[in-house]
Amino acid sequence: MLSKTLQEALNKQLALEAASSQAYLAMHSWADIQPGLQGVADFFDKQSEEERVHMLKLLKYINERGGFAVVPALEQPIITFQSLKRVFEEFLRHELQVSESINDLVDMALKEKDYATYNFLQWYVSEQIEEERLARTLNDKLELIGEDKSGLYLFDRDIMFYRNQQSGTGGKGH
Repeated sequence: MLSKTLQEALNKQLALEAASSQAYLAMHSWADIQPGLQGVADFFDKQSEEERVHMLKLLKYINERGGFAVVPALEQPIITFQSLKRVFEEFLRHELQVSESINDLVDMALKEKDYATYNFLQWYVSEQIEEERLARTLNDKLELIGEDKSGLYLFDRDIMFYRNQQSGTGGKGH
C-alpha cells in the first residue's frame, strides 16, 4: 500500500507526464503548420503519445497499490515558438524537469522503504536517460545546422531516425 505522501508525489508525477504530453502535442501542432517541418511534427506527435503512456503507467500503478490516481486538470502549454531551435530547447528543458522529478520520487521511495515503488520507478529512470540523450542530441544537431536550409531539411527528414537510434530500436519505433 502506498503512503499518503508517496501517493501525492506520484500523482504530481502523473500530472507532469500529462503536461509533457500536452506540451509535445502543442509542439506537434506548431511544427505541423510550418513549411517543411512534417518530420518534426510527426516526431512530437510520437513524443506526446509516449508521455501519455508514461502517465497511464503511473495511473495504473497508483491504483494497483491501493492509492487513488487523480486525472489532472492541465494548464495551456506554450503554443507558439520563435524558432525550431526554441522548440527543441523547450523539449530539453522539459525532459530535465521530468528527470529531476523522477529522481525526487526515487529518493522518497527509498526513504520510505517502499521498495516496490523504488523498483517501479527504475523504468522511468532508464527512460529519462534516453529522453535526455535524445533531446541533447537534437539540440546539438540544430546548433551545428544553424540557419542552413539544407541542413534543416535533412534534420526534418531524419528526425525519426534520431529518435529510433536513441531509443535503441534501430528504426522499429519506440
